[in-house]
Amino acid sequence: AAPRWLPLEANPDVMNQFVQQLGMKTSWQFVDVLGLDAELLAMVPSPTCAVLLLFPISDKYEAHRREEEERLRAAGHDAPSSAYFMRQTIGNACGTIGLIHALANNQHRLGFVEGSPLKKFLSDTAAMSPSERAERLEQDQSIRASHESSAHEGQTE
Repeated sequence: AAPRWLPLEANPDVMNQFVQQLGMKTSWQFVDVLGLDAELLAMVPSPTCAVLLLFPISDKYEAHRREEEERLRAAGHDAPSSAYFMRQTIGNACGTIGLIHALANNQHRLGFVEGSPLKKFLSDTAAMSPSERAERLEQDQSIRASHESSAHEGQTE
């Protein structure tokens, strides 16, 4: 059976605490985006290097995603090899996977503490496939411990 983690709360304070435990320096922060209207987007600090979108997954969504994936693959469109991507094999870890994607694909902008859990994970998995990265995350006790600690934070009862 696939491992399951407690979900991270979709809360910038929880996310900031989590990524700092993993070794990201505090020069960048996660904030809420309250809407996509110009006046609400103007409240988001600039520059911005990643956006995490939270939405419920449905059978209809999954069917559409598979169709799009097949259509793109048939047309010869693959993700650029420079993009860091990993599969999600751990239940309830979508927030953590999204955060890892955001940080991994912005390593050139973000600062990481030398020898930190995330810097080591990204270095160790750089040449791996998305599935191999997922397997490695399942075994990574330091990232799991940081995730578990952060999953107990926030306002959700």
